[in-house]
Amino acid sequence: MTSHADSPTPEVPRPGRWLALAVLVLAVLLVAVDATVLGLATPFLSEDLRPSGTQLLWIGDIYSFVIAGLLVSMGSLGDRIGRKKLLLWGAVAFGAVSVFNAYATSPEMMIGARALLGVAGATLMPSTLALIRNLFHDPRERSLAIGIWGAMASAGAAVGPVVGGFLLGHFWWGSVFLINLPVMAVLVLVGVKMLPESRDPAPGPWDLLSVVLSMVGIVAVVYAVKEAAAYGFRGESALAGVIGVLALAWFVRRQLRLPKPLLDMRLFHHRGFSGAVLADLLTILGLSGLVFFLSQFLQLVQDRNPLEAGLAELPAAVGAVTAGLLAGHAARRWSVRSVVAGGLGGIGIALAVLVWLQAGTAYPVLGAVLLVVGVGAGFSFTVTADVILSSVPKEQAGAASAVSETAYELGAALGIALLGSIVTGVYRGFATPTGVPAGVAADAHDSLGGAVEAAAELPGATGRELLTSAQDAFVEGLRIASGVGAVVLLATAVAAWFLLRGQKLEEGAKDH
Repeated sequence: MTSHADSPTPEVPRPGRWLALAVLVLAVLLVAVDATVLGLATPFLSEDLRPSGTQLLWIGDIYSFVIAGLLVSMGSLGDRIGRKKLLLWGAVAFGAVSVFNAYATSPEMMIGARALLGVAGATLMPSTLALIRNLFHDPRERSLAIGIWGAMASAGAAVGPVVGGFLLGHFWWGSVFLINLPVMAVLVLVGVKMLPESRDPAPGPWDLLSVVLSMVGIVAVVYAVKEAAAYGFRGESALAGVIGVLALAWFVRRQLRLPKPLLDMRLFHHRGFSGAVLADLLTILGLSGLVFFLSQFLQLVQDRNPLEAGLAELPAAVGAVTAGLLAGHAARRWSVRSVVAGGLGGIGIALAVLVWLQAGTAYPVLGAVLLVVGVGAGFSFTVTADVILSSVPKEQAGAASAVSETAYELGAALGIALLGSIVTGVYRGFATPTGVPAGVAADAHDSLGGAVEAAAELPGATGRELLTSAQDAFVEGLRIASGVGAVVLLATAVAAWFLLRGQKLEEGAKDH
């Protein structure tokens, strides 16, 4: 069933829309690069800042926590004050806070810097998708534009490790954040001239209580899940969970009563919209923990340098770029649910293969797995983004885009928290060889990066034994996390097949 809330109209195509799209994808490229370079920089960051295992997870997921908590609010803010204005101010802030990240001198400072980067990042993604919704009125052009948008996000996932690997081979780890500055400068300078402003003509006031409730609710729930996964159910995590659920329940109740809500909850009455959002959330949940730890596996277990590790991850990006550009055509030729469910099933099978991962697994196996994961994600994410945007009127594009991005970021945060906690929990159980001092053993059990450092301080045979034991435990944790991710993805594929039944992408006006 397709919503006709915003059916194709004979509006004149906007001149310069493709050049404007090129500016928008710079922002997407930036956010994707920032997310992927952190994984490569983790071993160097660990050596310099010496974070604990828990602090390392917080460095990895606080960015997603904050973005997830603020996306709905920022999407709604863009609908009110103007999406172009929010995007450009957010880009300036993102560049400035990147400098703060680059020069962090302690784990606590790094966590705070990543949180501020999340605040700035929350302004970028909903604005880009919402502006695409308003730039491209023809559904087929819009599908291609969304495909390019998704492909550039995947290209960022490829460019990030390669550029990051080069920088890490020649400079200190903070340099991976400074590459944001020239991209931001181009985005702002060109965006001022090329991007059209768009906003909801009658948005109503920006409800600050709703902003607080959404932020508190999402962050508290994710924190509770993270802590429960890492340490079991304790009073602190249970209290956070209760606070989060109550805040979200209050938020939903308030949105249903406000004449102009921050988020129109009636959007979820559309089965295609709800199915696409759920598919995005569970897909990235199943993938994110793997992606976060794969760079560490390539560097700290298979002993590749950062540039080699970045190049090794290229097949995923190549597959995602190719599939993203073809996704709209494929969904119209076959069906939305076939493309989405097929993509998710492919990812699930690829993750299942990693259950047999070993420290010495040959690269062709890893490359094939990454290629299948990229193709599946490219098909799934592109089509679900198209479904979400085409299900709502143009005026609500910011809110709908924010829901889509919130699902993505919330899934990333939960994935790193849950699957990351599995990897960390299994890893910390490895047996310490005899003769290793207690302090060195504690450092080694904190993180794999700590084990590499600890092994270097020990006599040859003892150091090698410690490192091998730590690497084997890390790989075992990664195998278990991959198995859990595979189950999540295969279950999501089945759910998408039923939830997206009858859903179609809109046809262009020329096709009628």
